[in-house]
Amino acid sequence: MPESTVRCAAYVGSFDPPTLGHLDVIQRGARLFDRLIVGIGINPDKEPLFSPEERVQLVELMAADLPNVEVRSFHGLSVTFAEDCGAGVLLRGVRTVSDIELEFTMALTNHTLTPSLETVFLMSSEKYSHISSTLIKQIAKMGREKSQSSLASFVPGCVIKPLIEKFRA
Repeated sequence: MPESTVRCAAYVGSFDPPTLGHLDVIQRGARLFDRLIVGIGINPDKEPLFSPEERVQLVELMAADLPNVEVRSFHGLSVTFAEDCGAGVLLRGVRTVSDIELEFTMALTNHTLTPSLETVFLMSSEKYSHISSTLIKQIAKMGREKSQSSLASFVPGCVIKPLIEKFRA
């Protein structure tokens, strides 16, 4: 397919840890776009649970059955990452009404920075709208003996063991 007709999107976030909600957006984005690049953002002001390399590996495992999905880590602005990847769309997942306000502001800012980049929002599937990485970390940290079975409702199977091990260390 000629490069000019390839519909490429970038889906960016911290993915710390990656969740079933993230996987849902990745799967749906992979159906909508010819190429989907998942960008694992590195924020030097935050102390993530998983290293950038670990997050890339986990998302690659989650998306292993999606041949048009690629995973990379990046520093800097999401719009710069999207441009560097050749993406014409920034894909964003929205869980709640409060997410919409924040995402709307971010989309306007991103459009000012890079007018050629469009933002497309995917509403979270109902069964994942309550899932957040913060909630998952709390369950893994405090749930101890029930963590493995509890986490299966929130994260892909490939994330459970590494997540539990982070809190055992």
